[in-house]
Order: sequence, then structure tokens, then C-alpha cells
Amino acid sequence: MSQTEDYKEEEEQEKKDIAKLLFTDFDGKFKARLSAVIPNQNYANFGNENAPIHSKYDCRIKVTYHKDIMSLLEEGMIFAVRNFKSKKNSDGNKSSSQQDEEDATYIERFTLLVASRIWPDHYGLRALSDHTYYPMQFEVIEQSVADWDTEDKSTMMVQISAIPINYDLVIHRKKYDENDNGKIEHDYIKGFSYPIIGDNAFLLNSDTVSKMYNQKVLSKMDFDIAIDSKSGEDSHRIGVMKMFEEANKKIPLYINFNNLVRYHFGIFSFTGGGKSNLLANLLRKILLFSKDTKIVIFDISCEYPFLLMDLFSDNNIESKIILESPVKKEDEFFISVVKPREYEDDERVKKGLSKVFEKGIVTHFVKPESVCPMCKDVLMELDALRNESSEKPHYLDAISDIRTKIIECMVKNKLKENDFINQEFAQSLISAASEAMRNFKININANLYGWAMSRSFLLDRLKLNESDDGNGRRIKKETGITTDQIIDIIEGTTRLTCISISDPYIIKELAIYLSSEFLHRRKHQFKIKPYILFVFDEAQEFIRDLTNAKGIEKECSEHIETLLRQGRKYGLGGCIATQRIAYLNTSALQQLHTYFVGTLPRPYDRNTVSNTFTIDNGILEKTLEFAPGDWLLSSYIATGIENVPIFIRADNSEKKIESFLGNLD
Repeated sequence: MSQTEDYKEEEEQEKKDIAKLLFTDFDGKFKARLSAVIPNQNYANFGNENAPIHSKYDCRIKVTYHKDIMSLLEEGMIFAVRNFKSKKNSDGNKSSSQQDEEDATYIERFTLLVASRIWPDHYGLRALSDHTYYPMQFEVIEQSVADWDTEDKSTMMVQISAIPINYDLVIHRKKYDENDNGKIEHDYIKGFSYPIIGDNAFLLNSDTVSKMYNQKVLSKMDFDIAIDSKSGEDSHRIGVMKMFEEANKKIPLYINFNNLVRYHFGIFSFTGGGKSNLLANLLRKILLFSKDTKIVIFDISCEYPFLLMDLFSDNNIESKIILESPVKKEDEFFISVVKPREYEDDERVKKGLSKVFEKGIVTHFVKPESVCPMCKDVLMELDALRNESSEKPHYLDAISDIRTKIIECMVKNKLKENDFINQEFAQSLISAASEAMRNFKININANLYGWAMSRSFLLDRLKLNESDDGNGRRIKKETGITTDQIIDIIEGTTRLTCISISDPYIIKELAIYLSSEFLHRRKHQFKIKPYILFVFDEAQEFIRDLTNAKGIEKECSEHIETLLRQGRKYGLGGCIATQRIAYLNTSALQQLHTYFVGTLPRPYDRNTVSNTFTIDNGILEKTLEFAPGDWLLSSYIATGIENVPIFIRADNSEKKIESFLGNLD
């Protein structure tokens, strides 16, 4: 055998090795070629900045017909076609060793395409027209039905419309030596290369797809993938990819939770698409599988106490639920929580929420002016007055005298700085303040004098926050918590804080204050951990389009936009979930690095997604066929490959709730 024949045989074996390693032909059923690369006329649309994005090329792939192939192929599958940047060892006159000396590795390069449409084609049906004799039309149509069950390749084929994903698959074969017998390796290079028209179109197999989307993520996650994969929906995965399902292969999808949180993400779907279900499951995974992350949910619908019931009852996860109004009984808490229709009359839910309520984590929000201060608040007021009076020695002596006496009162009554004041504290403060004003002859026009003489209001406020127990004894009412206390809760050991307030004005005020305060604190603390994720469900209430917003709506939208623009530098992440993306502040949306897109029936919403996140409109059209729980996921940073859309079926959060309810005593 000649050297040329040896080389050709070696090259053919090389191609077979690559095909076996990276591609699948469904046991010989899939054979395809790239038939055309059509420039897209809509690619550059400068007339409307809100116009949807279209791919530069529409690639047509023709597949030899097989009766099973239509059930095996799915939109979203990845195809590879050799391109003009492939480097061939074509000099047959050179020995294998000579060629290796010139090229350290053998390179084969493929353009990657994602299937956007798949349809069967019948030659006989294409020949029909509306002008054909009617009985003949019906006869041809009727006879074509039986053809689909055959493997007649002369009259039928499968057509695929595919879009470049702007990545090349590059295949290397290590140089032969005594230690490495030509191991095949591959990686991905960003950018579009023009594919060779007429060449074979290969289909990436399930292992290749899994490594493509997961390998970089798994390399940074500390767990055993073999053990984790056996846990199913309890594992680190967020769902499975919607491909190769007919081949009975479930490809798990993993994401980097730290990058998901820190670089913001969005969830967009119409009512019934599973938006809250997906968000609840993502939050659950973040808390369970990331160590340094806290979550703050702005829950205007009051549904997350149910959706995350298992976490709120978990003693290993410190949590807090902040309602709009005080609830004194378990029944009141049950009524205040919104539940899915099928769980409204489920007695197990009442039992589960009772378990949450018994933990003592349920409280309510009150504005600071309606509650009594804590001891530390009074001490901080004295410190502020001391700073104002730094040039007046007798004022400083008066303040020191007041401070000494109230600290003595705290010691006597066993009060700590974080305890609310009681009547003894208030009376001691009033007495000490009045006496100091007289003894140190403080000017009646001074701020210190005005502050001292106004302390009597604390007794009135205490009376408002106490009630009679029926036996003549005063008992303390539930005081609730203020914005400053919410900050203390979040900065403490609490990992999950749910602010379930339906009043849009109150919850927007909280969103403004908390987002700006944490951003301000992080800038001055020079730290990024622990990460804090701010979740805005029903985001149209929080980040409305600025052209239509005014008053507190505009202020809230601007503050959250600032949080999203600057927060990732300081470990502050954001999640935006909504059913009407067209109503949102697009400047805020552009800060998102990961997005989950469900069914969006309105074209304007899809166009906004396409334009804002540079997703081809042809891919987005597929979302119209989605069932609840199906999502289009694309990420610049949280998945293993940058900004390549993938269709997934998310794990069902209600299964965790059902399991929790089923295990109740």
C-alpha cells in the first residue's frame, strides 16, 4: 500500500473517530448536508430601534428521510458543518511523521448551528398547486399518508432551518508520541465562520452538548457529578435540556449560582408559564448550594411564604417573613398567604404554614414613627447632640449626665441596646433630661433643651403599644419592625427575608430605601460578600419604563436601575420577574446577564426581549409552543458557554412543596 493510500486511510479513520466521539447519527438514521446559506434581509434593520434581532444568515440543512427521524429531531439541537477555516493535512507525499513536524496538532473546524425550524417535505405534495384538478389533489394527498411510514428516500426528505450560534467547534489531535497516542480534544472559539455549502451536517451528541453547556460550570462547583446526577431534582441542576428526549436521554443543566446572583438575571413569561415556580426553585437551589448568599424578596403578591414553605420551616436556614399587617394567629397567617388554586383547601398547607408560624419568624412592617425606639436609638441621639455641642462644655456635661443615668437604668432593668425601651426607661430619661437642663442652665432655645423637654412623648407612645390583659396588668403589643430593623436582619445571620406587602406605595418605599442603603454601605465597607440577591417579583411594579413613570414609580425605577448598574461591583445582585417586559425600564433590563424566557404571546414583548438581549427572533418564536415549565435560557456568564440559547425543562418547585407536605407529622 502506497503512502498516499496510507494517509487517506488514516484520514478516514480520523474522521470516524471524531464522529464517534462528538456526533450522533441515531444508529445510521441521520444523514444530512448543508444545502444553502441565505443572507437574512432583515439582519440590519435601522428603521426601528425596537425591531427584533435577526441572524445574519439562515442556513438550510437537508436530511435524508427515515420514518423515525421526525420524532428524534427537535428544535434547539446543535449541528456542526465544516467551514473554510478547517486545516487539512492534504499533502499525501509527506509521511505522517513529516506532517506532524510541521503541524503540532491536526485541526478540524466546524461552524455550529442551532435548529430553529424542522419540517418534513414530500415531493409529490410539492408538485400540487391550487390549479391541479381537485380529485387529483385529494388522491395525491391521501396516497402521501402511507409514504410517511416507509423509508422512501426518493420522494421525501426532512428540511431544517438553522441559525449560526457564532461559535466554532475546533477539534485537535495531539501530536503522536510515545506517551500520547493521538488523543482527540476539542474546544469552542467565539465568532462566525462561513460553512462549506454541500458538506456534511453533523449532529452533536448528548455528551458533547452536556459538556458544551456544563463543563466550565462544573469545574468551579465543589461536588461529585456522578453522585449528584443520581439525586434528580434534588441535585444542583436547574432542569434538563429539551433535546434527545425521544432517545430517552436526560441531559442535566447546571449553572454557576454565584455568577447568576452577582450579575443579575431575569425571568419573563406570560401568566401560567411557571414564572413563580421557576423563581422559587432557583432561590431554593441558591440557598441550598451556595454558602455566602442572602436573598431579599419583594413579594407584592404574598405567594412566596407558600412557594418556599420548606425553606421557611428549615431550622438550618434562618429566615424572616414581613407582612403588611400584624397576624396573631395561625389562621390569620394562612388566610394572608396566596396559594395555588389546587392547594387552597388542602389541610396539609394549613399545617405546613402553622409550622412556619410557630418558628416565630412572621412579623409585620411598621413605619419608624409609629413604634417606640430601642435603647440604642436613644444613645445614638445623645451622640448626635454631643457632636452638635462640641464647643459648649456645659452642654457636653449635661449630655454625659443624662447618658450615665439612663445606662444605670438599663443595668437595673437588664435592658440591652437592642431592646425596646419600657416605661421605667422613659421615666428615667425624662427625669434625667429635665434635671440636667436645670442643673447646667441650658438655653431654652437650644436644640438640646428642645430634645430634653420633648421626651415625655415616649410615655404616650408606650401606652399606645401596650394593652390591658383584663386583670389590670399592662402587656406589650406586637410592635413590628421598621426599615432600619430590616437592614439589621439582612446584615445579621438571616439568609432569607421575604417582604410580603401588597400596598404598592409601601413596598416601593422599602425597595428604594433598602436598595440605596445597601449600595451606600457596600461602597463604604469595601466588601462584596456575602452576596445579597434582591428579588423583584411582578417587576412592572418596581422598574416601570421611565417615559411613563412619575412620582414614586419613577424614583423606584431609577433606584433599582442604579442597583443593577453598580451592584455587581459590591456583591449586590438583582432578579427581575415579570409577565409584561414591554412595560419595564430597558436601561435596567440591559444590566441582566442571564435570562429565562417563557411564553410571551404579545409580539411587542418578544421584540423587546429580542432587541434587549440580542436573541434571534426565529428562536423566540419557538417559545409560543412552550408548555408550563419550558424555558429558553441564555447567559453571558452563568452557563458554560456564553450567550448561546438553550431550550430547557425546569425542575418543578411544587414537587418540593408536595414532598414537604407529605412528610408533615
